[in-house]
Amino acid sequence: MKKWLMGLAMLVVAVFLTACNEEEGGTTKEKGDQLQVVTTYSIIYDIVKNVGGDLVDVHSLAPIGSDPHQYDPLPQDVALTTDADVVFYNGLNLEEGNGWFQKLIETAGKSEEDGQVFKISEGVKAMHLNSEEHKGEEDPHAWLDARNGIIYTENVRDALKKVDPDNAKIYEENAQAYIEELEALHEEIQEQVNQIPKEKRVLVTSEGAFKYFSDAYDFKAAYIWEINSHSEGTPEQLKSIIEIVNDDQVPALFLETSVDPRSMEMVERETGVPIAGKIFTDSLGKPGEDGDTYIKMLKWNADMIVSGLAE
Repeated sequence: MKKWLMGLAMLVVAVFLTACNEEEGGTTKEKGDQLQVVTTYSIIYDIVKNVGGDLVDVHSLAPIGSDPHQYDPLPQDVALTTDADVVFYNGLNLEEGNGWFQKLIETAGKSEEDGQVFKISEGVKAMHLNSEEHKGEEDPHAWLDARNGIIYTENVRDALKKVDPDNAKIYEENAQAYIEELEALHEEIQEQVNQIPKEKRVLVTSEGAFKYFSDAYDFKAAYIWEINSHSEGTPEQLKSIIEIVNDDQVPALFLETSVDPRSMEMVERETGVPIAGKIFTDSLGKPGEDGDTYIKMLKWNADMIVSGLAE
C-alpha cells in the first residue's frame, strides 16, 4: 500500500510541475511537426512507428524486456502522457493488472471519449482465460497471431488519420505496406508449421500466452500458469504441466524472454525434456538484438518453435 501511495504521489507531482511550466510560458519538450505518441508497451510502439514513420515521435511506457501486465509508471511517463497527442493501449485485460493504465490516463487528463486514447485490439475476436482465478477474462496476447497484428495496424492507421487528417494518405500507404509484410509472414509461418507432425504440435511455455498463436497455426497450447499474475509456478501448476509433457511425449520446452526461468527449468529437470530456446511474448528484443521488431519477433518465435518440435 505504501508503494502505491508513493507512486501516486509521484504522478501527481509530475502533472503539477508540467502544469506550472505551461502556466509560466515554458514547455517540457519541443513538438516540431511530429505527433507525440505514447504506447503502453514495445510491440505497439513498433506497429505505430511503422504506420506513422517520420510523422510520429513515440514513447513506450513499459520498457523492453519488462512485463506490461504489471507496470509502475514513472513521473516522466505521466508528463509524456499528459502532453501526448495520441495514446495507444492493447486492452483485452493486458494493462488492467493493478489498474496502472487507467490511473495513468486519468492523472494525465486523458480519456477515450476525448479522441486521444485508442484501444488497438478493437475488432479482434477475443479468446478467454480458463483458470479458476481468471475464468472468463479476456486473453490479451492477440498480437502473437500475425492476422491480429493486421487488425492492430488498421486501428493505428485509422486513429492517426483521425488525429492528423492532413497526413492521412501517408498513414494509408505506410499501413498498406506493413500489412502486406504481415500477410506474407502469416503464410510463411503456416508453411513452416507443416514441417511439424501433428502429434508433435504441443507448445509448452511458462505463461499461457500462445493461445492465439496455437489457434492460428494448429497447436495444442500447454503452460505452467495461464497469465502473469501473483500465482505463478505453484506446485499444482508444475505437477499438471509435468504430466502433460510426459503423457504427450513433448520433445521440447520453450522459455519466454520476459519471465523468471526457474519454473521451466524445474520442468526440464523433472521430465528430462530440454528447453529448446527462448521466445518472445510481451516484449520485443533489445535494439540490435534478436526479435527487436514486431515482425522479427514473430519470425523468431516461428523459427524457434519449428526447429524445436520438428526434430
